[in-house]
Amino acid sequence: DVQLVESGGGSVQAGGSLRLSCAASGFTFSRYCMGWFRQAPGKEREGAAIIDGGGRTNYADSVKGRFTISKDNAEITLYLEMNNLKTEDTAMYYCAARYGCTEPAKDPRFFGRWGQGTQVTVS
Repeated sequence: DVQLVESGGGSVQAGGSLRLSCAASGFTFSRYCMGWFRQAPGKEREGAAIIDGGGRTNYADSVKGRFTISKDNAEITLYLEMNNLKTEDTAMYYCAARYGCTEPAKDPRFFGRWGQGTQVTVS
């Protein structure tokens, strides 16, 4: 069974950094797009960063140049390096998987497997 478990969230001051991890099990990354999504209170869930099986990436404009998505295929772990964090980055961050994707689209409706989320608070 596909499982995704996020970790690494926390509270940080503006300008600081955090690294999120998503440990996956039950599948291999090669046939999946993997993504980091975020949802702030009262807002829709949005795709922050996506990576496909071949390593192509796609970022939301709001995080370009500050966030980096990466993956370790051997460890089946997804990462999100977040630098120069801003208060508007405060949200619950979710890891998600999409089987059989052909491009790293950011629409959350394409993703069928989700983790439980990890909170990031920037003050």
